[in-house]
Amino acid sequence: MQRFRNVAIIGVGLIGGSIGLGLRERRLAERVIGIGRNPVSLAKARRLGCVHEMATSVAEGVAAADLVVVCTPVEQIPALVAEAAEHAPAGAVFTDAGSTKATVVTQTEALLHARYDGMLPFIGSHPIAGSEKSGAEAARGDLFEWRTVVITPTASTDDDVTGAIEHFWRSLKGRVVRMSPARHDEVLARTSHLPHLVASALAAATPADMLPLTAGGWSDATRIAAGDAEMWRQILMANSVQTLKGLDDFERVLAELRRAVEAGDGPRLAEILAEGKSRRDALGS
Repeated sequence: MQRFRNVAIIGVGLIGGSIGLGLRERRLAERVIGIGRNPVSLAKARRLGCVHEMATSVAEGVAAADLVVVCTPVEQIPALVAEAAEHAPAGAVFTDAGSTKATVVTQTEALLHARYDGMLPFIGSHPIAGSEKSGAEAARGDLFEWRTVVITPTASTDDDVTGAIEHFWRSLKGRVVRMSPARHDEVLARTSHLPHLVASALAAATPADMLPLTAGGWSDATRIAAGDAEMWRQILMANSVQTLKGLDDFERVLAELRRAVEAGDGPRLAEILAEGKSRRDALGS
């Protein structure tokens, strides 16, 4: 199994911290360097064992890195990859962990093309393993085990980089799937971004004085609404077109449910509920 000498992680929260823990627990890297703007957060990540070293400067943190993973909110990723590429050694490879891919990959490649004559040392990644929790304190070394990780090579991606990043995620026990950035965003709009909108809407529509009467159903349906609001604003804006298409379909089903309830049409109501149950049951636990 490949062992990286120096891995730099920009943004050591839940995902970045879990990458660091996973690398350290499996002895896949000699040094893991955490990079961020907040020394207090970085010190916490180091204390928790997510990184060996910390740096508040990208230039300093990537100076000896052979792998750089950017785990920040999506709007920051392209500029940070470009900055890291400017200061990392020749031969370093770059990936990210953003929840949207089309805009991130397009913008990142545009910035890198000015620096690299040939194929690019960057490939987009998305480990589908997040939660409503955040920060290094929520990190787990086994977070990616048997979870799907999407990588999004393009015509500009160096084949060796694709292979290296695929192996990287597999070394953390992720189940790697390749797809285009556009297809990723189309799928994730339905399976991740729309669910967050729906959960947030349900939570926001519940009067505060009724919260003491909520139980498991409400908690299960709204759990992801507890995610970081700014991070989710960026995700939803970056994938707005596909999210709106998903919202159109959701609103059509919701309208059918409303019509069935208003008309007292029990059979139609049962039919829609049964279809929803069938889709959920097909996923398993």
